[in-house]
Amino acid sequence: MTDKAQLSAIVVYYEKYYYDDVEELFHAYKNGLDKTNLDYEIIYVIDGELPNVIDKLTGLSAAHPNIKIIKLGRWFGDATALEAGFDNATGDIIITLPSYQQVDANDIPKLIDGLKDKDMTIGWRYPRLDGFLNNIQQRFFNFLIKLFVGTHFHDLKCNVRAFKRDVLNHIYMYGDQDRFLPLWAWRYGYKVEEIKVRQFKKDFRQAFYPLRNYISRLLELISLFFLIKFTKKPIRFFGSSGLIVFSLGALLGIYLFIQRVFMGVPLADRPIVLVSILLLVFGVLSFSIGLIGELIIFTHAKDLKDYVIEKVIQYKNNKAS
Repeated sequence: MTDKAQLSAIVVYYEKYYYDDVEELFHAYKNGLDKTNLDYEIIYVIDGELPNVIDKLTGLSAAHPNIKIIKLGRWFGDATALEAGFDNATGDIIITLPSYQQVDANDIPKLIDGLKDKDMTIGWRYPRLDGFLNNIQQRFFNFLIKLFVGTHFHDLKCNVRAFKRDVLNHIYMYGDQDRFLPLWAWRYGYKVEEIKVRQFKKDFRQAFYPLRNYISRLLELISLFFLIKFTKKPIRFFGSSGLIVFSLGALLGIYLFIQRVFMGVPLADRPIVLVSILLLVFGVLSFSIGLIGELIIFTHAKDLKDYVIEKVIQYKNNKAS
């Protein structure tokens, strides 16, 4: 392997997540990567304390010099571990692979070939082998993505993704935003495509997850919705919601005013009066937050760039350059 690989495969082992047999998974991925006919490296990121995994990978690296092992000091989570892998990758093409076999490794070349005219390709496990319960959950998740963001992806939970290095030059991940990397790439104008791959037979799921998982995913979707739709126009979100709340408070106040002045209905000891006042206050606060957000965006607008240029066409001497 040369100092700079053409393809960097990143595999993250998380301390708190399930993983397959290390050696078996390595050989499966190696067979798939060999079929790409590219000079590649495999970067293993160990997120947390997994001494058994490190020992096995160390043994493999003695026979395979294209293996690089990165051990983090403690468990940091998905996005941080992937970021460490990206920082140490040398290839112009990067593919992320989970620590368990989600898809048939022989389909890895499909994702790489798709990058000839795309910037990012993501695996779409088709047909799905999951049970009825998980298929329902997956469809509902996809529906929420379409509702909140407007995209039509089918399998964002598949961690097998290939993309060009330029994608990472414009996208910064934090928290658990790594699962939404295709959505961020799409937002910036990159060409993202799902490619059908065969789901690995052991990747069968038939269960509900803990309630906290669903709550965290919902909060992530709400956060994603706001960041994608209103990053540069916060007044549209806070302003519109503030106006709605303020209008409800004003209408309620007018109704109470008419009752008091023209109908003689006393307002003392009526909680609805406090509700009207709170709605008015919350409406003004929300609108003010939107205005402050607009001032911040205006101040830093020259430093913000949320697009990428695909190509520049310029004619010189009747010739395109």
